[in-house]
Amino acid sequence: MDLDKEFFACLALKHTPRLGPRVWKQLFSHFDSAYDALSRTEAWIPLGVESHFIKSIVAKCRSEAWRDKAEEEFRLARRAGMDVVTWFDPRFPDSLKTLEDPPVLLYCRGDTTLFNNPGVAVVGARECTALGLRAAGHIASQLSGIGITVISGLALGIDRQAHLGGLSGVGGSIAVLGCGLDIDYPGRNADVRRKLEEQGLVVTEYGPGVGPRSGHFPVRNRLISGLSLGVLVAEAAHNSGSLITARLAGEQGRDVFALPGPLGQPTFTGCHRLIKQGAALVETAEDIVEILRYDFARELDDIPDPEPFEEGTTSELEGTPRGTTNFMTAPVEGTSSSGREPTERIGRANGAAKGDGLLPASRKRPSAVERESMNLSGDESRVMEVLVAEDKVHVDSLGRRLEWPPAKISKILIMLEMRGAVQQLPGMWYLAREE
Repeated sequence: MDLDKEFFACLALKHTPRLGPRVWKQLFSHFDSAYDALSRTEAWIPLGVESHFIKSIVAKCRSEAWRDKAEEEFRLARRAGMDVVTWFDPRFPDSLKTLEDPPVLLYCRGDTTLFNNPGVAVVGARECTALGLRAAGHIASQLSGIGITVISGLALGIDRQAHLGGLSGVGGSIAVLGCGLDIDYPGRNADVRRKLEEQGLVVTEYGPGVGPRSGHFPVRNRLISGLSLGVLVAEAAHNSGSLITARLAGEQGRDVFALPGPLGQPTFTGCHRLIKQGAALVETAEDIVEILRYDFARELDDIPDPEPFEEGTTSELEGTPRGTTNFMTAPVEGTSSSGREPTERIGRANGAAKGDGLLPASRKRPSAVERESMNLSGDESRVMEVLVAEDKVHVDSLGRRLEWPPAKISKILIMLEMRGAVQQLPGMWYLAREE
C-alpha cells in the first residue's frame, strides 16, 4: 500500500462535505483501503450506504470539493514529519473501529505499540483538591506498574497527575489531544508533554494547526473512553467535562468507576452522582483490576502467535525507559509529603514484607502440584516455569527466553499478578509469589 496515497485518500474523505465518521465506517467495511473507496465512488450507492445525503456526498466527492483542505493538511503534516496511523494501518486501534463515530486517522507522536496494551482512562477536574491529585497519581502508578496503560487528556489537574503516574511504570501513558499535534496546549503541561512523547504516546485526530477550540474536547473524549476498557473519574464537580467521558464510556459499553470524596466537597459531587447512577465505587487500582478481570482474559485470547526475537536484538521496552517516580512514596506535585502514610502496593497483603515492599517476608516457590491447582493456561504455565526456576527474572529477559513480544508478556504477567501467582519488583523484575 502506498502510504502517501492512503493518507491523502483519508484526508479526501475527511474533508468531503457531509461525509462523516458513520459513513466512512460503512465504506471501509466494503473496501480494502481508503484509496480504493475514493477511487470507486460509483459503487457507494449500490452498496447501500446508509445516509440521507449519499447522492450529494458522492457528487461532492467526485467534484473534489475536498481537495484544497486535504492538500493543505497533507502538506502541513508531511512538513512536520508527523506519524500518521490510518484506518487500514495495522497499528490503528481495533477498539476505535467499534465506535459509532470513529476517526478516519490518527496523528501520533511516541510509542504506538501502547495501542496494544489494555488501557484504563483516568480523568477528572482541572481545579481539584490535594486528595484527588494524590488518589489519581497513586492509582495511575499502580495500574501502570502491572502493565496497564493510563489514558487521559493532558489537561491540568487530575489529567496531569494521571499521566505522571502512568509514566512511572511499564504500562506507560497515552494523551489524547483536542487540538493539532503541533499545538503546545496547555502550555503549563509542556514538561509532561515532552515526557509523553519520549516515553509514552500523544495522539489526536485533529490536523496540524488546529487550535484547542471548546467544541473539540467533548468530541475528543470519545477517543479517551474508546481506547480504554474502563474510565475512572477521580474527582469531578456536577458540571465537570469529565462526566461527558463517563457518559460516553457507558454508551460504548465500557466500565465506569468513580472515587468517593468527603461529604459536602463540591468537587466530588459529580463522582457521587455517577456512583448513584451505577458507576463502580473504587478506592484502589486493585478494585479496578478485579472488575476488569474478564476483559483482560478476553484480550489475552486475541493475542496473535508471537514473532521470534532475532538474534542480537532487544525487546521494544529496552532503550525506552519509563519514569521512576513512585507515587506510593513520593509527594504529589503541589502537596506536602510530611505526615502522610503511603498507600500500600497492590499485593502487599498477600505476603510482601512491610519494610521496603521489595520482597516477601518469606517465600517458597510453588510446586508443580500447586501450579496445577491454579488452573493456569499453557502460556501462563510457561511463564511460571521460568520464574520458579530462578530467584527473579527481568521482563525483557523473560520475553527473550520465551521469544514473545512485550505486549504478550505484559498481559500474561497482569493475569498472573491478579491470580496472586507472581509479584512485581521495582525495575520490572518478577518473581513467583508464595502460595
